[in-house]
Amino acid sequence: MRQRLQPLARDLGRILMALSGVMFASVVVSLAWGELFAVPALVVSGLVPLGLGRLLSTRYGDTGEVGKLHGMMIAASGWFLVAVFGTLPFVLVAWTVAVDPFPAPFAAPAALDTPTLAAFRDPLNGFFESMSGFTGTGLTMTDDEGALPRTVQWWRTIIEWVGGVGVIVLTTAILARPGSGSLTLYESEARSEKIHPSIVSTVRTIWWIFILFTFVSISLLWLAGMPIWDSINHGMTGLATGGFSVTDASIGEYNDPIIDFAMVPVMVLGSIAFPIHYLMLRGDLKNLYTDPQTRWLWGYFSLGSVALVGLLWIDGTFETGRVAVTNGVVLTGSTASLFQTIRYGLFQFVSAASCTGFGTTGIGDWSAPAQLTMSGAMVLGAAAGSTVGGIKLIRLITLVKGTAFSIRGVFYPESAVRYLKLDDRKLGESEVSRELEEASIIAFLWVLFLGVGLAVLLLTVDGSFTLENAIFEITSAQGNVGLSSGITGPAMPTPAKVMFLFNMWIGRLEIIPVLVLLRGLLDTFDFYR
Repeated sequence: MRQRLQPLARDLGRILMALSGVMFASVVVSLAWGELFAVPALVVSGLVPLGLGRLLSTRYGDTGEVGKLHGMMIAASGWFLVAVFGTLPFVLVAWTVAVDPFPAPFAAPAALDTPTLAAFRDPLNGFFESMSGFTGTGLTMTDDEGALPRTVQWWRTIIEWVGGVGVIVLTTAILARPGSGSLTLYESEARSEKIHPSIVSTVRTIWWIFILFTFVSISLLWLAGMPIWDSINHGMTGLATGGFSVTDASIGEYNDPIIDFAMVPVMVLGSIAFPIHYLMLRGDLKNLYTDPQTRWLWGYFSLGSVALVGLLWIDGTFETGRVAVTNGVVLTGSTASLFQTIRYGLFQFVSAASCTGFGTTGIGDWSAPAQLTMSGAMVLGAAAGSTVGGIKLIRLITLVKGTAFSIRGVFYPESAVRYLKLDDRKLGESEVSRELEEASIIAFLWVLFLGVGLAVLLLTVDGSFTLENAIFEITSAQGNVGLSSGITGPAMPTPAKVMFLFNMWIGRLEIIPVLVLLRGLLDTFDFYR
């Protein structure tokens, strides 16, 4: 193996070992639900990455610290590999149910052999589901999530939960050693905020916060009336802003406004940066309005929700229908229409802007302005340092303030010394230029690959979908959101599935690490010489 790839091999081995631990722990769910047929599939799925991970981390354990190049390559290849090996439980459980090689009590119930589970016999569908889960996207190859075995439902949930914080963060918390290498890996996963001076302490604190809020989210949904199994799964994927569900119609399955409104704060929690959560838990609540990203978050969610509700009201999307409120009062006519418009508009905008991807109503038949408003929310995302996808609010802040700073500079003499306050930092002109350049590059690449994905989608899917449907779908994939206008599914053309896999991958890592990995591999193996 080339010298350049040795640090990659060592740290990828550690990532695979961490993944195997998640697989082995999931056996508990199979045992608890009496799905003994799934235990061998999970055990085999865990042994494969454990064996390979152990081999790589042992053989190349003596390599030195990683630099910025290696860190980006490890992050990009690590996310790709966990998605590859995360495919195994989907495929093996699906084939176990189809072949049913075990005698009672290990035999799989015939009722589980559904077209929904059968879709995962195709490894590409399993890989799509795994990539969608780990990247926190939530687009799915299933037609009816409620028909899946509990083991598969759990695997979809746990990979989104782990992916929400990050597989590099998980590995650093469990296996990594202190030092600059851990910092490089942490930053390569599109994170820069530190809670403590030590990166290992930072990621462990992030996990404790995440676990605490997971229990809070589960409890809130259960108290709102959601069944406990559903509360566990939706609480985990909601906080991770992932969006996988255990029901066919996502949150719309319950048709309960209390559950809808209970889910909104869960999604908002996942949209706030972890360092702000840490300060809040320490009693420093002023950061809810003094932190630039969090302050913009409130305005962004509020104005966006009002805009979407206004468009839906103008379009008359929910003109017909009646809604029963939980206290027994039945609303009809314009009152019902207004209530439903606010209920669905608020929920769906927060779901899109937080990159969660839960649904309460069909979106594919909304008007073009409403769908494009949602698409814009999915492009931007919420706060950097949280579990969301998209370009992130901090880059919008940088572009807005940096552009205004540059324009104002024309009216100052060249000898003037100017500073820009950005995210509690006081930046000079050269630093502003560097920050503005970085934000512009990310935004440009984001839009570029969005356009490539849209072109592939328009060339491969049938003509029953509108342009706004296609824009909505590709934006949902690259923004790691998971809302669908109806295009994504097992019948989706293979080129579109492959394109979406790439869009989800680069969206989670903010593109640059993936491009660095591809360039590094080309350089290493002299592919273009």
